Amino acid sequence: MNSHRIVRKLALGSFVLLSSLFPVKSVMAAEKAILSTHADASYAVSFDLYLPIQHRDKLESLLVQLHDPSSPIYQKWLTPQQFHQRFELSENQVARIRQQLSQLGLSVTQVSPRRFRVTGNAASVEHSFATTLMRGKLKSGQSIVAATHSMLLPSSAAEVHAVVVGLSSLTQLRTQSQNLGALKPENRTSGVGPYWFTDLKQAYSFPSVQAFSGKGVTLAILLAGEFVPADMDTYFGHEKLPTPSITEIKVDGGAGISLNSFEANLDLQQSGGMAPGANILFYTAAAWTDESILSALDQIVTDNRADVVSMSFGSPEITYTAPYNDGIDRTNIPQEYDDLFAQGNAQGITFIAASGDQGAVPALPVACLDPATPAPCGSYLPSTMIPASSPHVTAVGGTNLTTTFSGDGTNLNSAYVSEQAFANHLSSDAINFTSATGTLWGSGGGDSTDFKKPVYQFLVSTGNDVNRTVPDIAFHMGGCLVAGDDCRPSDSSDVLIFGGAIIGVTGTSAAAPAFAGLTALLVQRFGHRVGNENYYIYGLAAAQNAGVLKGIFNVGIPGENGLFTTTPKGYNRVLGNGTVNGVNFLLAPGTPAAGIPQTPTNP
Repeated sequence: MNSHRIVRKLALGSFVLLSSLFPVKSVMAAEKAILSTHADASYAVSFDLYLPIQHRDKLESLLVQLHDPSSPIYQKWLTPQQFHQRFELSENQVARIRQQLSQLGLSVTQVSPRRFRVTGNAASVEHSFATTLMRGKLKSGQSIVAATHSMLLPSSAAEVHAVVVGLSSLTQLRTQSQNLGALKPENRTSGVGPYWFTDLKQAYSFPSVQAFSGKGVTLAILLAGEFVPADMDTYFGHEKLPTPSITEIKVDGGAGISLNSFEANLDLQQSGGMAPGANILFYTAAAWTDESILSALDQIVTDNRADVVSMSFGSPEITYTAPYNDGIDRTNIPQEYDDLFAQGNAQGITFIAASGDQGAVPALPVACLDPATPAPCGSYLPSTMIPASSPHVTAVGGTNLTTTFSGDGTNLNSAYVSEQAFANHLSSDAINFTSATGTLWGSGGGDSTDFKKPVYQFLVSTGNDVNRTVPDIAFHMGGCLVAGDDCRPSDSSDVLIFGGAIIGVTGTSAAAPAFAGLTALLVQRFGHRVGNENYYIYGLAAAQNAGVLKGIFNVGIPGENGLFTTTPKGYNRVLGNGTVNGVNFLLAPGTPAAGIPQTPTNP
């Protein structure tokens, strides 16, 4: 599939996808390294050790109060220093852990109040953590070293339940988008796109840029990969808009220009288009590993510069269980993600993540990670995705959008007509390139196995009274990866500039940063940070369900994601509470809405 050169014409815009230039393939895929040799005693090893949040029950109680308008401490956000004093280990406890690790022959650098960078030779790590280290390689040729059974922590770290991040043979983080290939220059070709950001702003009734642009708000994008500045100028210039301010922050050295730059361009273009007046921080992690991404998140909450953070990647929760990790239970890693998000919420930071693009079944069976397994290796399994499944993150699902279209290109009117959210059932695994069956392309959603139902989800009926459900909200994502694979005339796409070319793109990786842009407008609208936006979203949804408010969420959108279907009204595990009318979502009904693209209200 990934090596084929496909030229296709689809009803969804009648555009030509020149896959000889840009092959239809995933930017990232799950992969398990083949471990072959025992690490030499002198082999250099490094990993991170995280010190969990203390008094977690008190933190959750505080978070409810910080988001309750009737509370005397409503939105009185903590500083990182205040958070450290209330919910992190004492200096004596931290010093004791550091001293013990040093006595074991390991070098320890305290990167932040809750993170140590630990380095040493393989022999010292094996002795200190009672494990065995093996060396291996990924398909890319990258060498890795991994623990082959659970690491027993030194006593000072074990008594506080510290978390080791790194030394894993599995890379499962992947971006949530698909490169559909180059488009012909006449790219606005139908009522299903492909859409520029200005088309989406008109369709979803974003406020006029003259009213709200995100000015004064800091919006962060977290990814691994560099963006292409020239592509930013081309993209925004096409829609008559200056390129927004983008500041790059390289975490642990960052990552270089690569295929990951596709995702970086996408997220910056979508978020910047929705909030062109915002100050954008681009945090670029060193690699697509939990170790690198958590390091970047730790820096984000420590810096405390961002009001809103958008993330377009994820891993199925199930892939942190022991069967996927050489018998090692790594489910404490999703908990560490959640700890960082909870800290960010206490500081007023809003986190937004793509819910995933493989419907309710995004997880490869364990057997499919072994290249020796005969085909078919198994069928995709249900799971929600971390970070979207964290109760302290707003998970964004996706739809296919239909708008008005002149038919002859004489005007760019893109008014909202309808949406659908039917998953495309793929004939082969065009996502991870395995022989797995049951591959879907559609809005990620389902029931978390790691996190309990948060208090705000009790405001509506989610279909699960015990566990966190995903998504919370939805935006346009598009569909149909390969012609003939369950495609529909109503399948749509977005426009991206990458490598100087106009590219078609689909995925919740487009939906999440677009919604993050709207959230930046929300922060501007209220003049302060909003923290965990789900309290706001579910409060509005409850009011609309009760008939107190109208026209905030577009509901009754037909669709399914493999296990769940949408509902005539209210919440569902395909689209959450629905897509939004931007002006109404901001509770600013008198504000002029964005008009036709490339006009003064919508450049």
